[in-house]
Amino acid sequence: MGKLSIDFGMINSDNIEQLKKINQACFPVAYGDSFYRDMAKKSDENLCKFAYYSGLAIGAVCTRVEPIPDDPNGRSRLYIMTLGVLAAYRNHGIGSKLVESVMEYYESEKDGKLSTVDEIMVHTQTSNMDAMNFYMDRFGFEKGELVENYYKRIDPPHCYVLRKKLR
Repeated sequence: MGKLSIDFGMINSDNIEQLKKINQACFPVAYGDSFYRDMAKKSDENLCKFAYYSGLAIGAVCTRVEPIPDDPNGRSRLYIMTLGVLAAYRNHGIGSKLVESVMEYYESEKDGKLSTVDEIMVHTQTSNMDAMNFYMDRFGFEKGELVENYYKRIDPPHCYVLRKKLR
């Protein structure tokens, strides 16, 4: 089985439990109820979405626009909060399609509602070489600073910041 044909769908209060299940299966980090409430209320379905295969939610990406701290020009970035694909569906291009869909949305809105966005960023656990290679090799992210003790209750607790300049 090669690349799978998928559809995208929005995350909302009616299907937020599906996102919880995907995240629980994919990540060693437990996300709190406030995270899921925020995702269910997201008004921009292009920043947070499911990947569906044959009607089943098999993956999701959740991003947000956030200010770049201490930027004198008030610029912002797309921050990838979560990107997960259920294990049985990995290595079929689903994660890439989810990231590509966010990047395509950025391209379509870079002169509109995303005109202040200069970069895309993600935190990646220092031991997660698959994730680092995914972002760096497929999408040209660069490894930035080490953030010590970023994660609680997982080992190792450290992460790298991965960034890709968009402008």
